[in-house]
Amino acid sequence: MINFGKKGRVLVTCKDRFGSYLEDELVNLGFKPLEINRTNIAIEASLEDCIFLNMHLRVASHVLFELKSFYLHHARDIYRRIKAFPWEDYIENDSYFSIVSNVDHESINNPLFVNVKAKDAIVDRFREMTGRRPDSGSDFHGAVFQLYWRETQATLFINTSGETLSKRGYRKMPWKAPMVENLAATTILATEWDPNTPFINPMCGAGTLAIEAALIASNRYPGLFRDNYSFMHIKGYNDSIYKLLKEQMVNKINDNISAQIVASDISERAIFAAEENAKLAGVIDHIKFEVVDFAETTVPETDQGVVIFNPEYGERLGEEEELAETYKRIGDFMKQSCSGYNGYIFTGNPALGKRVGLKPKRKIEFYNGTIECRLLKYELYQGSKKAKYNTSEE
Repeated sequence: MINFGKKGRVLVTCKDRFGSYLEDELVNLGFKPLEINRTNIAIEASLEDCIFLNMHLRVASHVLFELKSFYLHHARDIYRRIKAFPWEDYIENDSYFSIVSNVDHESINNPLFVNVKAKDAIVDRFREMTGRRPDSGSDFHGAVFQLYWRETQATLFINTSGETLSKRGYRKMPWKAPMVENLAATTILATEWDPNTPFINPMCGAGTLAIEAALIASNRYPGLFRDNYSFMHIKGYNDSIYKLLKEQMVNKINDNISAQIVASDISERAIFAAEENAKLAGVIDHIKFEVVDFAETTVPETDQGVVIFNPEYGERLGEEEELAETYKRIGDFMKQSCSGYNGYIFTGNPALGKRVGLKPKRKIEFYNGTIECRLLKYELYQGSKKAKYNTSEE
């Protein structure tokens, strides 16, 4: 059994190009970054802190608590070094665990080899020490351990998250190519949206962007929707701490929000899926859903706010030309109906981005899976809705 209150080195991981947003989030939650890398940030924290972080982080992928750093020269040394570690202090001999690894070493040509050798070492140690062995597999429903190995340096971690934190638990109704939850949250943070102003999401699909915006506005954290993490399967875990944090999170919810959040899609099935997801997330009352062509989306008249599109990228042959007209119409809609807003288009197709007909003020780099994307920002200050309406009345 280990002390959950003892401080140690923790790596909070994220997708490439999420780093600055994760840094801001950690600072706002009261943690001081010690080392900042492209896909992780090191902090000093306890396992109790890791419980808090897993429940509150919107941007992160995993929270890793360091167990041991050691010299590892060759693949043949893996079994011996892993077996020497006191695993019986961390999990029960009748429990379930998973091993994942991130390895860059010349002696390894199959990453699964490392997982298998590490798993064998752990179960063999349990057999010798206790006469019984824990079960293991690739499902992350128990304790999860992670091995990083670069050149001659290896580090063992408890992956306190288990399943990636991008899977919030509220999205039970998927739609075509949905944006994963932590990418949606990070994209919203990148827009610098003020939650007191409107958030408009035409072509909303499964509604992830609008739902994440509503979660932010109502002070709902991701841990509200999930009840299984790897830290729960480590010796020394105190469920009362988790329950207290959960209760505190519920008490932080603010349903008296001023933000007008509008999500539209031309597909009734997409809006049905989005509404069901919003219900599970507890924010159905904070989002106005509309079944309309995106150009008919309700846009509250204001001098500030965000309108954001995540249109298709045209990944298949022949789709790009078909989508060119859609991107042009998006540009026309933003020019004609969204004066006073900051407009955003998230796209993985630079050529289609140029068909919008507006010059982006900024291009923010992201990845959606393996696709290199850009969040294009447009300042929509030319013209006014009042002038447009007056013209139509004459």
